[in-house]
Amino acid sequence: MPEVSCLLIVDLQRDFCPGGALAVAGADEIVPRINGIMKKFALVMASRDMHPAGTRHFDTWPVHCVQGTPGAEFHPELDTACIDCFLEKGTSCEDDGYSDFESSNVDLADCLRARGVTRLYVCGLATDYCVQATVLDALAQGFEVSVLEDCVRAVDVRPGDGARALAAMREHGAEIITSERLPF
Repeated sequence: MPEVSCLLIVDLQRDFCPGGALAVAGADEIVPRINGIMKKFALVMASRDMHPAGTRHFDTWPVHCVQGTPGAEFHPELDTACIDCFLEKGTSCEDDGYSDFESSNVDLADCLRARGVTRLYVCGLATDYCVQATVLDALAQGFEVSVLEDCVRAVDVRPGDGARALAAMREHGAEIITSERLPF
């Protein structure tokens, strides 16, 4: 049975890019790479943090990706026309919404299984938070996962957090590759 795969783009939003409320260093650098690989996939999904203004999430983090604001929009250069399904997470006042599997508008695991997906290729922001949470949840749900190392960037609250996150994902069974090593 042939492998059915999906490209999952995590939180490539304005507020996480340079000039945004919670900017991730180098976030702009991954947009052209992601745009360049999207057409290789039959299924592309992308998530967005969509926080309400009064969420408890902002007790920990600066205000970012608030529903209805420009900061919650995708990076302006991301080719959203290639995205088949949009996921929204962190939409209530009570949840952080780190993992794409916490999407409030799509049951991600059910959607992937209904389409026969067995492997996820994960990219986006940020390696040490939402990417890591998504990857670990995907593995727990029984999906095979490849993290595209050249298509992720870390917040690195503590120096090295991104590298530690990649190591943890690898230890849990994720494959860490670059976009040049895609098998198709």
